[in-house]
Formats: sequence, structure tokens, C-alpha cells
Amino acid sequence: MTTLPPLASVDQLAAWMQRTPDELPPGAALVLDLASRIVRTEARADFTRRSTTALFYPRSGWITLPLRPVVSVDAVTVAGGTVERSGWELVRDRLRVTRYPYTPALVTYTAGYSTVPGDVLAVVLTLAARIINNPQDLRQESVGGVAVTYAAETIGASLAEAERDQLSRYRRRVAVVDLE
Repeated sequence: MTTLPPLASVDQLAAWMQRTPDELPPGAALVLDLASRIVRTEARADFTRRSTTALFYPRSGWITLPLRPVVSVDAVTVAGGTVERSGWELVRDRLRVTRYPYTPALVTYTAGYSTVPGDVLAVVLTLAARIINNPQDLRQESVGGVAVTYAAETIGASLAEAERDQLSRYRRRVAVVDLE
């Protein structure tokens, strides 16, 4: 499995938290990595542009490429031979293989965002800031006459419902209808 980079930098986190990078704890990079993994898992999307090669089994000549958004298809290989560009067509995130519609195809394609979408970046930075601001997962703390109560959403490395809703638009929605 490929290790993906964090979706935000330590400098971005410091700016988000209105601090300098030196004021962040030494584990800030680890927190950003974990927050990025949580966001990617929830959204079921990588958000990082990369090229990948995978074997697919067309269904009635169509292959749905799992990484999105698809930027380009670089090569389609069937039975060890390269399929000419006229033998396939890219339609959004689906590949229509016209020459060999039922034969497994090895597809090399590029997918992902050139930059992390703003709403995704905001979720990563907000989650990371929550983890850094409340590392002991306290519900409430008091020092002298000052008491601080944290909202339930600030406890643990988890997403709030509103953040899950924000990320839901990136999840693939698939309906399979088989009339056979």
C-alpha cells in the first residue's frame, strides 16, 4: 500500500491555529498525518494526485476507475498488448473499452486533485487543532477559579457530524442494477 502525504503542512496548521510553527508541539506532523488518514477514510478518497496501474474486469465494456477525479488514462493493456487510443474512451471516471469489452484490462491512469480542496483542508486542520488543543481528551478541567468544558466533538481523534457531512460529497455513490 502506498503511503500518502499529509493533506496539510505544519505551516498551514500553525497559521490555522494562529501560532508560529515553533509554538506547535513536536508531534504536530504526526497529528496531521493521522488527521489526514481519518479524513481520507471517511471520504473514501485520496485527494492526492497520482498515477496508478490496476487490473480491471470490464462489465459490458465499462470499467469504473476507483480513484477520482480521473485526470487522464495513460495506457490500456489487454492480453499483454497495448490497446490503441481508438479502442477505448474515457467518460468522467469510467472507461469504455470498445475493442475488448469483456477481457480483463490493465489500466494506468492519473487521478486526484492538484491541490487539496478547501473544505477538505479545513476539516483536516480543524481535526488536527482539536487533537493538539486537547491531547489528554479531557471533558472538563479546572485550575483555580477557571473551568473549561470541552464539547463532545473535541474528545478523541474523530470527526464531528458536520465534518462527516462535508466529506460525504466526495464519496462515490454507486447504484448497481442487474436486470438479468
